[in-house]
Amino acid sequence: MVASVDGATAIDGVSGGLGGPADKRVFSAIRGVADVVLAGAGTVRAERYGPPRTPPSVQAARQERGQAAKPRIAVVSRSLELPLGTPLFSTPTDRPIVITSGAADPDRRADVAVVADIVEAGAVDVDLAVALAELRGAGVGVVVGEGGPGINGQLVAAGLVDELCVTVSPRLVGGGSSRLAVGPDAAPTDLRLAHVLEEDGLLFLRYVRT
Repeated sequence: MVASVDGATAIDGVSGGLGGPADKRVFSAIRGVADVVLAGAGTVRAERYGPPRTPPSVQAARQERGQAAKPRIAVVSRSLELPLGTPLFSTPTDRPIVITSGAADPDRRADVAVVADIVEAGAVDVDLAVALAELRGAGVGVVVGEGGPGINGQLVAAGLVDELCVTVSPRLVGGGSSRLAVGPDAAPTDLRLAHVLEEDGLLFLRYVRT
């Protein structure tokens, strides 16, 4: 995630105005180790997600580690109101995953199933603990969550966060932008600061669970 020094995670609804070239490199490096990139449907729409852009050198390194050449995108959506005509869902070589609940509209589910692999997790609401267990059972080792804050909040509340990578942008934003994680109350998770990097005034922090 990326956030301003006063905690905003977006400017005009998107995160791009908070980062820069160095943040994009870190973002790419983190994605480079993921088996699955997890994001909520709202984030996918707002940030205009497409298939992962994985450079050939990164693809080769992933395959040497026994991973697929590219990570897969997993979209969390209870309603299944998804932009099925966008490149994310219309690139057959990069078929995404859609995580939904048993209460999803069956007609929408049928449409989504044509362009994505569906993981059902939870009877009414999406249960991310069940979803991650399903992915784990399918051989997924590393899941990188990219938000938005609502999805992050659910992951925190369920105790599913093992580490946090956050870019602190040297900007004051104000306004009503969400913080990094919002949602149900949960017991605090203790983290240990593992890395601090800096470039162009941006701080790159990596915390791991104690």
